[in-house]
Amino acid sequence: MEILKVQNLSKVYGKGENKVIALNDVSFSVEKGEFVAIVGASGSGKSTLLHLIGGVDRPTRGKVFIDGKNIYEMNDDQLAIFRRRQVGIIYQFYNLIPILNVEENITLPLELDNRNVNQKDLKELLELLGLERRKNHLPNELSGGQQQRVSIGRALITHPAIILADEPTGNLDSKSSDEIVSLLKKSNKDYKQTIIMITHNMEIAKQADRIIKIEDGKIVQED
Repeated sequence: MEILKVQNLSKVYGKGENKVIALNDVSFSVEKGEFVAIVGASGSGKSTLLHLIGGVDRPTRGKVFIDGKNIYEMNDDQLAIFRRRQVGIIYQFYNLIPILNVEENITLPLELDNRNVNQKDLKELLELLGLERRKNHLPNELSGGQQQRVSIGRALITHPAIILADEPTGNLDSKSSDEIVSLLKKSNKDYKQTIIMITHNMEIAKQADRIIKIEDGKIVQED
């Protein structure tokens, strides 16, 4: 079952001599439960692509369908709600709220959406993340790897259609990086969670089911 369809997606910044084509007519699809890595050098367009898929930015041309819905037919308010419910985003620098503890950071998307927290789901998720004994700790009391685990939990708690991971290991040492990739693979397998991961590290990318390589805003290879 196709969960994501990217169709003729382009993004252009500026005009005339200042025009930069960040993304150039990109098309691909992702099946439900697939783990896809998007690789490319700095400036290749991979982060732009991720932001467009997640509805963080709007394209110059093209369409993005998530679970059959063209997300750019929505207005900004509708898109914000859809993104909060159907797209989980994991950032390189965690983006945790410093005054909230682990449990509060994880459940924040539900609180913002006025949804009740399923305590059974939360308990299972804390166990998956290995954070059950850290649930009352603040972010500054955690290691970098633990903070990234919290951000993964925050992305998973809403059971989104897709998870977008933007260089999720880019700020971690090799041991923590391996743990985070293993955790993503486990959530992909156990939860059948669809994951699209941006990385410049080919060894990490090889852990995915499929690799899409981008250069100069275009897909140049799929493995």
